Amino acid sequence: MTQKIAFASVRPIKSLNLLSQREMASLASAGQEVHDLFRLCALAVLNTGSDVDDARELYSQYSDFEIKVVPESRGLKLQLYNCPAHAFVDGTMIQGIRGHLFSALRDIIFTYHKLVEQQHFDLSSGEGITDTVFRILRNAGVVSSDLPPRLVVCWGGHSISRLEYDFSKEVGYQLGLRGFDIATGCGAGAMKSPMKGATIGHAKQLNKSGRFVGISEPGIIAAESPNPLVNELVILPDIEKRLEAFLRLAHGVIVFPGGAGTAEEIFYLLGVKMQPANVDLPLPVVLAAPASSAGYFEQIDAFLRNTLGDDVARHYEIICGDAAAVAKRLKKRIKKVREYRIKQQESFSYNWGLVIPEALQQPFHPTHENMAALKLHRRQPVHELAAELRRAFSGIVAGNIKEVGVRAVEQRGPYQLHGDADVVKNLGELLEAFVSQGRMKLDSSNYKPCFTLVS
Repeated sequence: MTQKIAFASVRPIKSLNLLSQREMASLASAGQEVHDLFRLCALAVLNTGSDVDDARELYSQYSDFEIKVVPESRGLKLQLYNCPAHAFVDGTMIQGIRGHLFSALRDIIFTYHKLVEQQHFDLSSGEGITDTVFRILRNAGVVSSDLPPRLVVCWGGHSISRLEYDFSKEVGYQLGLRGFDIATGCGAGAMKSPMKGATIGHAKQLNKSGRFVGISEPGIIAAESPNPLVNELVILPDIEKRLEAFLRLAHGVIVFPGGAGTAEEIFYLLGVKMQPANVDLPLPVVLAAPASSAGYFEQIDAFLRNTLGDDVARHYEIICGDAAAVAKRLKKRIKKVREYRIKQQESFSYNWGLVIPEALQQPFHPTHENMAALKLHRRQPVHELAAELRRAFSGIVAGNIKEVGVRAVEQRGPYQLHGDADVVKNLGELLEAFVSQGRMKLDSSNYKPCFTLVS
């Protein structure tokens, strides 16, 4: 039986704790669309620690959940009705969840006001989108000018084996011992384990200022609620800006085994790194797995080479079975990042010099028509094919776990993907492997593919 708290009233810990009367009144009077968006993100945050990773199941269980923004002369407060009981201890909301709740309000309202009311964001150009991502991160306090290059982005699936979880946790531990901070998609599995390991590593080094940055977006947060280790949460408006935020903040990237979402991240990353303008810009990438999962990255590597050519392999390294070697390699390569940024007089905190093509910045809406129109063929530059494959995986993620995508597949049937026969064949084999290995969802026993492949 679902346990609920009938009523709770909470105030900010840090975020939004100093607002003018006009700002608070504006928050309380935000439109229905913004309110509904915040309600769903708030419910996802309150779901932290739960085993529910299905957005529709979560929304169904708490269909009577409601949240109100109440401005008062002494400050802002939130009133919550029928919310998850596991977000509370002895009737008091857990402090970390409370902080994330106001972080969600901060990001959603800030974006809404700048974009809709004040029209201060320019989303019609690549430069404007990059500026938008920076300003959202700066407003959240994630961008800091006084920190050295030490933020490692860790990507990987939320549905991983125990061996994979333990390995990625050990990598995080080795990173923590070396003073590195961690940024992930903030969910479970390979998004939680590096943070958990790094927490121990930082503690052993008596470092009390470790950063664990969780970067999410409204469409995914309900299926990947922030894990309890995240101490800096930021919610970007969509998946494209979320992915750009990762790369603008990263000083190095580690990819652990995962499913379609991880494949989307890999192709986004390679679509950027293979840009001719980025050829001399250092951004180290390591694909890492325990020895028992070496075959996973062998298959990924083969798929990348078969679709994008052998030259793609120079943009990443594969290290299996040696967690310390992963951390040592990142440490060595990030020294080069620091030297490059100093030489180019580039910021340590935000990688302005990275060229991200608009094709990877503009939101992709995975409708049946847009998915069928994807150009999965080799008659285009390899970085453009990488961008198309990234969109294909983005649509598959939507059809698996995002409410709008799941509903569209239920109503109109699976997405259809078209392309060169061998590209489609290789894609199909990779996706079949994800399904058979249970990498699509936490519970894959009833999984039905949301796509069909047409050559």
